Amino acid sequence: MIRADPCLKQSALNVADMMQGNDSQSNQTDKASEISADYSAAIDQVDSWVDSAIRLIPNFTVALVVLLVAFILGSVARFLVRRHLQRRNRPNLGEVLGSLVKWCVVLVGFLLAATIVMPSLKPGDLIAGLGVSSVAIGFAFKDILQNWLAGLLILVRQPFEIGDQIKVADFEGTVHRIETRATLIDTYDGQRVVMPNSDIYTNAVLVKTAHTSRRSDYEIGIGYSDNIDQACDVIREAVTRVEGVMTDPAPEALPWDLAASWVSIRARWWTSSEQTEATHVRAKVIQSVKEALDDAGIDMPFETQVHLFHDQTDGSDQKQDAQREGSPAGPRKPKGKND
Repeated sequence: MIRADPCLKQSALNVADMMQGNDSQSNQTDKASEISADYSAAIDQVDSWVDSAIRLIPNFTVALVVLLVAFILGSVARFLVRRHLQRRNRPNLGEVLGSLVKWCVVLVGFLLAATIVMPSLKPGDLIAGLGVSSVAIGFAFKDILQNWLAGLLILVRQPFEIGDQIKVADFEGTVHRIETRATLIDTYDGQRVVMPNSDIYTNAVLVKTAHTSRRSDYEIGIGYSDNIDQACDVIREAVTRVEGVMTDPAPEALPWDLAASWVSIRARWWTSSEQTEATHVRAKVIQSVKEALDDAGIDMPFETQVHLFHDQTDGSDQKQDAQREGSPAGPRKPKGKND
């Protein structure tokens, strides 16, 4: 019978204990590496937000009331401004200024409501933030704000009114409406031009109906052999007979230019400033002057032109001393003693 060695038995027991200890340490490490799913902190934060919102319910209620009151006051102020300016026959200005006053009142109400909801927020901080944001908004909407300001200045200074006939750049017509961004112009041929207010305010504008009357003119050519005084009298009387030509100031006929083929006489007369009236009267004046000059026997010559043709096949083409019409003369020979 074989007996086990006590030393070997003790060594085996020690190895078994060491292996068991390593297994227990590995289990503890695995447990520590597990992620703890604890949502208590997030729930506490949400609870604090809900509690804060519940505590601010009275502030929100007062803020909404302030906003509502500000909106009502702004609408009333807009109505009063529009009605006042409509009585002064300036409805477009009333529309723009009324909207401006309304939204200024609403903005003040919004600032007050913000300070009510957040008591720690000071009005000075709001104004400072509004100033910084206004600069950013100004750069972002530069063209829109520029047109709006130009439209407001046009409505305030009133260089022209709705119904006036104006000419801006290459466009001419009747002013249909002045809006905050652009001015609408109806051209004489039935088209509509949307002109930005900044272009109108920064460029020259010809207001043709600024006065009740305006002057028109037309040049007529007579022959050099005709009597100038007689032609002026005939033209003046012909213009005076036309319906629509004003007698005060009286029509004029003035010698104006000595052209290449005729003597120019400028006829000038005054009519209503409306484009339709001026156009039709001009057509009648031209017809009346033509018929009057024909009856008086005064010539209205055509343009005369003289063309000189040089014959390049002429045998004397290289002889500079041979003078021919249309060719430069050659150097003259010095006169001799016997010449």
